[in-house]
Amino acid sequence: MKSPIYPALKEKAAKAARRIGPPSFYRVHKRELDRSHKSFSESGLLMKCRSYLDESKMHPAHGIRHCEKVAIEAGAIIQIENARIRPPAAASDDLMLCAQIAGIFHDIKRSEDNHTIKGSIEAERILGDFRIEERYKRYITAAIRNHEAFREVLASEDDEAKLVSDSLYDADKFRWGPDNFTTTLWLIVESADTPAEKLHATFLEKMEGIRRIKETFRTGTGRRYGPEFIDFGIEIGQEIFHEMENLMRGRK
Repeated sequence: MKSPIYPALKEKAAKAARRIGPPSFYRVHKRELDRSHKSFSESGLLMKCRSYLDESKMHPAHGIRHCEKVAIEAGAIIQIENARIRPPAAASDDLMLCAQIAGIFHDIKRSEDNHTIKGSIEAERILGDFRIEERYKRYITAAIRNHEAFREVLASEDDEAKLVSDSLYDADKFRWGPDNFTTTLWLIVESADTPAEKLHATFLEKMEGIRRIKETFRTGTGRRYGPEFIDFGIEIGQEIFHEMENLMRGRK
C-alpha cells in the first residue's frame, strides 16, 4: 500500500522547486539547449535509436524521458565545451550527435547489475549496423561505460572521446539536483511501494551521498553549474524531510 503522506510530500517538493527556480544553466545556455533540442527532435537517426528503448523494460525512474533529457543536455554541454577549445573540434556536430546517442542508450540496462557495462555492450550491438563512423561508435559505448559515479574512469582513446564521455556524465549527474527530488524519488518509492518509515530512515544518508556528487563533475561546464544543481536539489530534499517528520509525528 502506498504511503498516504506521499502526495503531500510530492506537493511540498513541487512548491519548493517553484520557489527556488531552475538552475542558472538553463538561462545562461538557453541557446545551446535549444539547438540541441532542435537537433534531437529533427534527427531520424536519434529517433531510430529511441525506438530501441522499451519503457516496460527500463528502470521506473530512469526511463525514456530521463534518457531524452540527458541526451539533450549532453548535446548542449558538448557545444559549450567545444566553443572553449582552441581550435574547436572540426566535427562538433558529430560529437554532439555522439553525446545524444550515448544519452539515449546510457540507462538501457539500468535495471540490471553492472548496468554501465551491460548498457555499453547493448549499445554496441544496436549500433553495429548503423552508418556511423567506427570511432564514433567507440566514443558512444565508452561514454556509457564511464557514466557511473564513484567508479574507476577508464581512459578515453582521444580528446574527442573524453569530451563525449564527460559531457554524458555531467548531463546525467545534473539529474541528481531538483529532478531527483521532484520526479525520480517518487517514481522509485511508488514502484517499490516503499513505506514512509523506510524512506525516512535512509533519507539523510542518501542526501549525503548526493552531496558527494558535487565533487565529481568532469567538464568545465559541469564544474561550473553542477554544484548549483546539487545544492538546489538538497534544499528541496531538506524541505521534504522536515515535512515528512511533521506528517509522521501527526500520525502517531
